[in-house]
Amino acid sequence: MTMNRRGMLRSLAGAGMLGVTTARTQSAQESAARAVRGLPAPKIKDIRVIETQPANARLTVVKIVTDQDGLYGYGCATFTQRAELVRPAVERYLKPLLLGKTADRIEDIWQTAYFSSYWKNGPVLNNAISGIDEALWDIKGRQAGMPVYQLAGGKCREAAECFASVRGNDPKATVERSKELIAQGFRKLRIGGTGEGGPEGAQAGATKPLHSRPMFDREAHYRRTMKLFEVCAKEFGPEIEWATDIHERLDPRQGVQFCKEAEKFPVLFIEDPLSPEDLAYFRQIRQQCNTPIAMGELFNSPHEWQPLIQGRLIDYIRCHVSQVGGFTPARKIALLAENFGVKTAWHAPGDLSPVGHMANVTLDVVSYNFGTQEWNPYNPKVLEVFQGTAEMKDAYLWVSEKPGWGIEVDEKVAEKYPFTEGAGARSGLNGGWGDVRLADGTVIKQ
Repeated sequence: MTMNRRGMLRSLAGAGMLGVTTARTQSAQESAARAVRGLPAPKIKDIRVIETQPANARLTVVKIVTDQDGLYGYGCATFTQRAELVRPAVERYLKPLLLGKTADRIEDIWQTAYFSSYWKNGPVLNNAISGIDEALWDIKGRQAGMPVYQLAGGKCREAAECFASVRGNDPKATVERSKELIAQGFRKLRIGGTGEGGPEGAQAGATKPLHSRPMFDREAHYRRTMKLFEVCAKEFGPEIEWATDIHERLDPRQGVQFCKEAEKFPVLFIEDPLSPEDLAYFRQIRQQCNTPIAMGELFNSPHEWQPLIQGRLIDYIRCHVSQVGGFTPARKIALLAENFGVKTAWHAPGDLSPVGHMANVTLDVVSYNFGTQEWNPYNPKVLEVFQGTAEMKDAYLWVSEKPGWGIEVDEKVAEKYPFTEGAGARSGLNGGWGDVRLADGTVIKQ
């Protein structure tokens, strides 16, 4: 009887404690749920386009404003060659489609925008969608109080090692500039020029042109670039890796031959040895040499990069993130490439907005198959407009630790630098590149 009574008392006490513990657990769970529930899902209240030209490049940024006070985001939609077409694509087509939609459904909004035009995979629409997409990621990061890289799974590395570019075709000047960059910490350098001559065909060994347009001599450019590799490899040894951008200007046979001959040097990669129209020739390059190849700057469509990645025909996928539609599809490209041993090397020219640079470095730190990152320093005037840009230290680019992209755009300062007519590679063409021709007058890819 005594033992039973004691056991009963213990049971009742235990039940009481269990009840207290259960109540406390339930209370804690409810408290946690309230904490993470936060505000209702934000809706898209307005979509604006910010056009600014603080330096030479015309930069386009999309700003999405939500129905929650102070919650907004920025996305890069810069397309310098046809800069003035992006604004109407956003304001006249995407904005009416997306107003009132829930801002946290990024994938659904991307697919809606992508399929809404029926005709897709063009650079104007892709850049417009990129502005929307990256602004939504910025909003989600701000809402969560986290940088975007945390939303994508967190870092695989602390920072992204970059390569820098040395412009021009003169071997002596290339060596001297390379020394300066190596002293800054760079171990990967891209060398060479575009190979263009003036109307007089002023290149060494160039044939006198039969026209007055910018001229390109394929054979002369081939020889000069190979000479740069030779001089730099001899000067610096195997510790420095060298890249060059063919820019699709050689014909396919020359492109294959160039990659084969470059194999003897410490090559980081040969960029765009062939054009998107000549993708079948990449198999010839693979069959004949082991030279690393980078490709993708001109790609707009999955039909272009998928065969090269799945066939292991390239070593670096080098897409321009806004050109393929923003952070969402670029992340998918990186994951696809990882499965086939292809590394990332996102395109990042001097005419990319700081928001675009931050999207690049975010991809760099979250992608296991990161290879290298192109870097071009910001013009001081650009930093007047964009605050919180990615930081470069000792050849490494560091992602922001602030919520979202961590970038704020001073829209009043941006207004001080409106687009100007004729900005771009050649004046008078409203940002267009115009034409480059062979000596006989044949226009070529560029």
